[in-house]
Amino acid sequence: MLKLTAIIVDDEPLARQFLRSYLTELGQVEILAECANGSEAVEAALDHKPDVLFLDIQMPGMNGFDVIKALQSDVTPLVIFVTAFDQYAVDAFDLHAVDYILKPLDKERIGRAVERAIDRLEDSEQESFKAPLIGAIDAIAEKLHEPSENSAENLPDGMKRKLLVRDSGVVKVIPFDDIDWVDAAGDYMCVHAAGETHIIRSTLRELKAKLDDRLFVQIHRSTIVNVERVVSVTPLQKGGSLLHLSDGGSLKVSRNYRESIRNLFQ
Repeated sequence: MLKLTAIIVDDEPLARQFLRSYLTELGQVEILAECANGSEAVEAALDHKPDVLFLDIQMPGMNGFDVIKALQSDVTPLVIFVTAFDQYAVDAFDLHAVDYILKPLDKERIGRAVERAIDRLEDSEQESFKAPLIGAIDAIAEKLHEPSENSAENLPDGMKRKLLVRDSGVVKVIPFDDIDWVDAAGDYMCVHAAGETHIIRSTLRELKAKLDDRLFVQIHRSTIVNVERVVSVTPLQKGGSLLHLSDGGSLKVSRNYRESIRNLFQ
């Protein structure tokens, strides 16, 4: 069986450690080097010419997209993006990357990414990935470094930003405007959107950071609601309140969060 040569690139030591451990267990990857930043990654890729880069996207200074752009086309390896940010998954596909792996790392998911890389290398037309991969970088770089007036914070709510949800190997793109409300279930979040419930592995704090705080408000320690779905508010005797939603459902606002709702509906 073909064995891949690889370089791991991530600014987080623990992430590099986990990825190295999982890849070693698979027995299909020989790790040539580990890099803590983009500059080290470019130098290592030029020196070792690996089959694949396991490449973090969001790094200080030179990000993952910058790394690919800096490499010469004749030495550009296959790329598997490793990221904690769902929104970059679409960009990864746009770049014709072999795959992407979302943090927290999952051993089975890493295994599938390695299999895809092996399949790509065994494909007689595998060279064709390099030109579109590098050619797409400029468009992504522009998106990452747009002037502030075109930044996501200044776009209409939900028009440009999306939540990406993995479901049985398929990535579903959910516009913010489609999300009704979100609630926590242990280490997972239930995203209720357009009559469906999507499960993602995330903390409430992580998910809340991705959502537009002008559109989504926390009403309970485990619940966030899209304020545009609220059609009426009923006060409760013990100080909380009940939000009635446009889909006919209702959500309870705990006393600790009543001020945030009161400010919105004054």
